[in-house]
Amino acid sequence: MAEAYVTSDEHPACGICPSRRFPLGAFDVFERPSRDCPFNPADGHRYTTDGVPVCVHPEKVGIPAGRYKTDGLPVATKLALPDDVAELDSYLRDVMHSAAPGVLELLIEQAATEIPRNFPGVDVITTLRRALS
Repeated sequence: MAEAYVTSDEHPACGICPSRRFPLGAFDVFERPSRDCPFNPADGHRYTTDGVPVCVHPEKVGIPAGRYKTDGLPVATKLALPDDVAELDSYLRDVMHSAAPGVLELLIEQAATEIPRNFPGVDVITTLRRALS
């Protein structure tokens, strides 16, 4: 079996989240609990009607909602940088620290591209170091 998407005990994903058992792409992520992913009282997990494991907290696993296993969707991460440069460090810290390793690299690449566009004159390396420390 491939390594789970979330491997750190420090990650905000729930202890019962499929991200702790399956690699990225082997489970779906829904915006919230729904009838499309009922709770299974036998094992405490949520599944689609086709038996695909479902996470219902995209903000905790650090990836947007999507039917990654069901539809074979690739992970598309998108930074939504704040309008105010004063909020940049805390925003990046929250996003980077809640991201799993497979997504972190994509987020860093996006930040390196987007920060100079949105905030000319901001030192990208220094900003990312503060966010990641």
